[in-house]
Amino acid sequence: MFILQLIIILAAAKLAGHISARLGQPTVLGQLLAGILIGPAVFGWVENSDILKELSTIGVILLMFIAGLETDVREFKRNAKAASYVGFGGVIIPFAGGYASGVWLGLGTFESMFFGLVLTATSVSITVQVLREMGKLKSKEGVAILGAAVLDDILVIVMLAFLMSFMGSDVNVGLVLLKKFVFFAAAIVLVWKVLPWVMNRLAQFKIPQAPLGAALLLCLVLAYFAELTGVAAIIGAYLAGIAVGLTSYGHSVMEKTESVGYALFVPVFFISIGFHARFDGVGEYVWLLVPLCLLAVLTKLVGSGLGARLAGYDWRSSIAVGSGMVSRGEVAVILAALGLESGLLDPPLFTVLIILILATTIAAPPLLKLTFSGKKTETAAVNKDGVPMNL
Repeated sequence: MFILQLIIILAAAKLAGHISARLGQPTVLGQLLAGILIGPAVFGWVENSDILKELSTIGVILLMFIAGLETDVREFKRNAKAASYVGFGGVIIPFAGGYASGVWLGLGTFESMFFGLVLTATSVSITVQVLREMGKLKSKEGVAILGAAVLDDILVIVMLAFLMSFMGSDVNVGLVLLKKFVFFAAAIVLVWKVLPWVMNRLAQFKIPQAPLGAALLLCLVLAYFAELTGVAAIIGAYLAGIAVGLTSYGHSVMEKTESVGYALFVPVFFISIGFHARFDGVGEYVWLLVPLCLLAVLTKLVGSGLGARLAGYDWRSSIAVGSGMVSRGEVAVILAALGLESGLLDPPLFTVLIILILATTIAAPPLLKLTFSGKKTETAAVNKDGVPMNL
C-alpha cells in the first residue's frame, strides 16, 4: 500500500507541476494543490502516514540544505541589516494582528496571544523553491528573506516559551534561551571553521560518492543538533549548506543533492502539505476564513515589507521580500497542533487555522511570481541544458 501511495504522490507531483508551469505559475503551486486533491480533504487516495511524514521531513531538510549551498556568503553579510529589519517587522505586525483578531473573536488573553503567535510563524521552504525556479535565490531579496527566516525562528520559539511559562507550564524560559544561545554560538564556529575542515577530510575517504555522503552526514548532524536545542531542523540544514558551500565541493554536492532530493523527497514534502487540509467542523467559523486569510497575508506583507523598506530597499523589492515571508507552512502547523493539545484552541478554530496556513502557503508562489516579474534575473537557476533545476 505504501508503494502505491508513493506512486500516486510522485505522479501527481510531476503532472501538477508540469501543468502549473505551462500556465505560467511556479511548479510548487500545482504540487500544493495536488496534495489537497489526493489527500484526505477531497479524494482521500493518500493518508499522511508516519513514513510519509518522515520522507517529507527529509525533503524539507534537503531543500533548505540546497538553499544553504546556493547562498552567497558575501551577499548574506551585506544584507544582514535588512534581514534583521524584515525579521522583526514580520513578527511584530502579524502578532499584533493575530492578537487583535483573537480578542475580537472573544478569546481569552493567552488564547489571543497564541493565535497571534501562529500568524507570526514563517516557513520559507516554499519560497526557496519559487525563488530557485525564478533564479532569484541569490538576489538581495532572496538573501534577506533567508536571513529573516533564521531570526523569525528564534523570535517565535522564545515568544512561545514565554507564553507557556506565563500560563503556568513547566517551561523554563532561561533554559530555552540558553539552548538557543548554545546552538547559534556553536553553529557560528561550526559553519565558519569546523564543518568545512571536516568536509574536506571526509570527502577524501575511499568510498563511492564520499563528498556527497559527507555533506549529507553533516547536514543531518546539524539538523539534529538544531532540533535538540529547540531550533527548527531546517535552520540547521540551511547553516550546514552554507558550511559545505564554503568548500571546493560545494557545486558538485549541490548538483548531486538536487538529484537525490528532487527525485523523491522534495516532491513528497510539497504534496504532503496539502494533506493537512480538512474541511469538516468549520461551519461556525466559515465566515472568518476570508478575512483571516487576508489578515494573515497582509500582516506579513506589510510587516516584512516595511522592514525591507526601512533597510533601504525600494518599494518593489520591499514588496517582493514581504511576499516571500507570507507562507506559514509546517512551522505554523506545528504551533497550531500544540495549541490544540494544550487546550488553547478548540477543534473548529484549529481547522480554520490549518486552512489559513494552507491559504498563505498557496498564496506565496503567485505573489512572488507577480512581484518579481520584470525584475532582472541575477543568477539563473537552470542546469547545463537550460532546464529549471526543479524539473
